[in-house]
Amino acid sequence: MMQSVAGLAKRAGFVTGGTMLAAALLLPVHAHAQAQNGLSNLFGGIFSGQNPAPSQPAPGPGGAQPWSGEDGASGHPLMTASAIREAAGNFNNCVAGMWPDAARRGITQDNFQRFTAGLSPDLRIMDLMDSQPEFTKSIWDYLDILVNDNRLAKGREVLAKYKAQFDATEKATGVDRYIIASIWGIESNYSTQMGDRSVLQSTATLACVGRRQAYFKDEFLSALEILNRGDLRPEQMRGSWAGAFGPTQFMPTAFKRFAVDGDGDGRRDVVDNPTDLIASTANNLKKDGWQAGQTWGFEVVVPKDFNYMLADRAKAMTLAQWEKLGMKRATGQPFPHPAEKAYLLAPAGAQGPGFLMLQNYRVIMKYNPAEAYALAIGHFADRLRGGQPFVQPWPRQERELSRTERLELQQLLAQRGFYKGTPDGQFGGQTREALRNFQASIGIPADGFASSDVLDRLRGR
Repeated sequence: MMQSVAGLAKRAGFVTGGTMLAAALLLPVHAHAQAQNGLSNLFGGIFSGQNPAPSQPAPGPGGAQPWSGEDGASGHPLMTASAIREAAGNFNNCVAGMWPDAARRGITQDNFQRFTAGLSPDLRIMDLMDSQPEFTKSIWDYLDILVNDNRLAKGREVLAKYKAQFDATEKATGVDRYIIASIWGIESNYSTQMGDRSVLQSTATLACVGRRQAYFKDEFLSALEILNRGDLRPEQMRGSWAGAFGPTQFMPTAFKRFAVDGDGDGRRDVVDNPTDLIASTANNLKKDGWQAGQTWGFEVVVPKDFNYMLADRAKAMTLAQWEKLGMKRATGQPFPHPAEKAYLLAPAGAQGPGFLMLQNYRVIMKYNPAEAYALAIGHFADRLRGGQPFVQPWPRQERELSRTERLELQQLLAQRGFYKGTPDGQFGGQTREALRNFQASIGIPADGFASSDVLDRLRGR
């Protein structure tokens, strides 16, 4: 999800593209950065100041599901129904007001008018932006769905079909071909699920309506720059509600930073040109710090009675130091480079497998800051390479807490002085730390895993 989020547009808190699945299954962990289409003829009113404002939920493009007409779940003042309607009523003027910024970016007036003509706000995006699913999938269910035999078979076909392109890119950048193929497969199921919303319409909507207008103004103007330069055509720029597009889900600003012309034809086509797609995805990872010749991490057996307070991204140690604490690879093999630094991730707590994560895992997390996403990418890449499934079992007997229960857990942690944030039902690092501190205080493994048993203990049962 190139610079997305589930966004969670990557690095901005939104889920996009193929990783909409990640969001639906597992959010919240991050953002995706990555996420998916009114007022008629926008340009008829852009310079004349006409502002038709919808008083009822606007139908989606092509008869798609309309906006609910309700306040957003975030409670943000710009996500109230009245604020959304007011902003939608000013949509024409908002887009017209971005012309001076577009001109400063070298976009011609003819192209600005051509590419924005007919734009209308897709207010259904407001519901998607603030959606908070009541139930989420467990990390093992998430991995089962994303890393499956059909996707692996297709991935191997893609690796064979574009072997020459992968060879050249791997030689030029040092980025592992299997990671690139993994991102391609998980983001869009190898170009079969890329999203069908207009990137221009989505980013224009988000630039003028809702709670992330400043961020998406840059995305909208960057989308115009891409079209103005001629890298892509408007019909190619279709994707998620947050504006990510193409098989590996570039946000427009990420395209500007990382897209390259892999075959020298003068265009950077990350949608329909596999050479550009592979080279650009690799360039993204390389510039984010990918270390050539290094893997992403190792599945490890965590010793009994281990101090899970050490399972923290900020507490990296060398693999040799982890070994001294009793950590062993689940395969029984030695660590190839004991001096490399890693941190411990225990996504299912003491009941599930542990993972020592290296620098390249952090790079995948920059691509999309959801831990489960990054774990799926790394594991899928290993499977494409010929590796085996994870050795240790997951605690499949555990059920995921509902959003109501997650809210209650945070509220109970706050009442006991462990949680300092605002309860929102979304579990991130702050919730995990609070949970670990509570677990330590009652003498159980402080693994930060939000089980129904921990919730019952908080309730005093």
